[in-house]
Amino acid sequence: MSNLKPERGRSAAFLVASGIFLSKISGMVREFLFARYLGGHSDAADAWRVAFRIPNFLQTLFGEGVLSASFIPVYAGLLARGEKEEAGRVAGAVLAILALLTSVLTLIGMAATPLMVDLIGYSSPGPKRDLTITLVRILFPGAGLLVMSAWCLGILNSHRRFFLSYSVSVLWNFSIIGAMLRFGLRASESHMAFVAAWASVAGSAIQIVAQLPLVLHLVGNLSIGLWTQLESVRTVIRNFGPVFLSRGVIQISAYIDSILAVPIQGGPAMFGYIVNISGLPTSLFGMAVSASELPEMSSALGTGSEVAAYLRKRLANGLRRITFFVVPSVVAFAALGDVVVAAVLQSGRFKPEDTIWGWRILAGSSIGLLASTQGRLYSSTFYALKDTRTPLRFAVIRIALTTVMGYFSARSLPQMLGLTPMWGIAGLTASAGISGWVEFALLRRSLASRIGMEPVGIKYLVRLWICALIAAAAAWGIRLALPGIAEPRIRAVIVLIPYGLVYLLLADPGMLVRLRNRIAVTLRRNA
Repeated sequence: MSNLKPERGRSAAFLVASGIFLSKISGMVREFLFARYLGGHSDAADAWRVAFRIPNFLQTLFGEGVLSASFIPVYAGLLARGEKEEAGRVAGAVLAILALLTSVLTLIGMAATPLMVDLIGYSSPGPKRDLTITLVRILFPGAGLLVMSAWCLGILNSHRRFFLSYSVSVLWNFSIIGAMLRFGLRASESHMAFVAAWASVAGSAIQIVAQLPLVLHLVGNLSIGLWTQLESVRTVIRNFGPVFLSRGVIQISAYIDSILAVPIQGGPAMFGYIVNISGLPTSLFGMAVSASELPEMSSALGTGSEVAAYLRKRLANGLRRITFFVVPSVVAFAALGDVVVAAVLQSGRFKPEDTIWGWRILAGSSIGLLASTQGRLYSSTFYALKDTRTPLRFAVIRIALTTVMGYFSARSLPQMLGLTPMWGIAGLTASAGISGWVEFALLRRSLASRIGMEPVGIKYLVRLWICALIAAAAAWGIRLALPGIAEPRIRAVIVLIPYGLVYLLLADPGMLVRLRNRIAVTLRRNA
């Protein structure tokens, strides 16, 4: 039976979070340049967002989330039992299957691009539709390469090499950033979108090249082939199906969101900008914990009751870590969202009035932020139990609710209340948050009936919310005391850093010391 080692879980989560942090910081720089050169309401900005979403279904359906659920539990289990030759065959089979599927789908996608663009809502002939089609066809091969990068991530995570797998996307961001800095000052908006698309493909290739040497070293006896006769490979395929369908449902929901946003001028662009910002806590904290816990949970050995007890402990510890950081993120997005949006996006063609709309949309996304981040860990626990069907059922329910409420909130509610159409984008994010809470409740109840549950604790939750609200009040006090600071980045430093420090000092006074010590230990180990 595997012993619970929370310190190892925290260390792994810290490495994942560090990698994601670097990736997201570079991603925010990328988004800043997009906003600066494409603006918040331009046709080129809308075309880029819609074009990027279409081929992204390859990464969504075959990428990290699917491989984490289907491949890592099997591969990590083989490593835990010392079956390295079998693990090498499983890794090679998954690589071969992914390469075959993504190659075929990439070719089909490039051929069917006009049809997919029409389905999104750009059926009317014109420059905007033409640009979108061109961008989609450029981006499709890059999306296929990112699927291969996700295979590398699955190998690295199974061997507990978390930092490289989650920081390597910095190279993808740098490729786009470099291209935009090179051409942004003198290129038109449409040409900038074109340049960014080619840079995205180049960055995808660089990302794979950076991971391959270590991956090949770790696997050692990699044997590439369609080894479907192996029971371990069949288990991966069986697990793959429900997660594939679950991701497919999510992708359909993403398309529906895009369709609902298309009639609103600037809707796809603003929706894309804010989704990237609101997804930061989910990636940084929810993904960090769930990704680091999945191989640990999947390696649990022992009787059914022993495994259940082990999973309960890891789940409770993970939920507390997630909650500690996500609660202040929710409050910051709702109370200080204009400061956040302005710091990331406001420059050049992205105007102060765009920032206000961004704040409204960001506040809507904060509704379901805690549910979505905790839901990732619940899903990972099901995946560790090799149960991929239960999360699928609940994902279908969530998407159905999101679709119905999103349509009403985006199309009907603004008209009923006499509001401008852009309020519909805030309605989309808010309705998705409500649906996220429904999914969270279903996941929690189902898992509790299966392995039991160790509650996070109502006193712990209340204390975190109170600390975050007090910190927000202090931040607003600073804003009111220091009015007239025009530069968004300076204003963010003056307001957001005190907000975070006040929260940390109130919620966990010793955390800053522990964080400093952990960073020092990690740096010494990697030196």
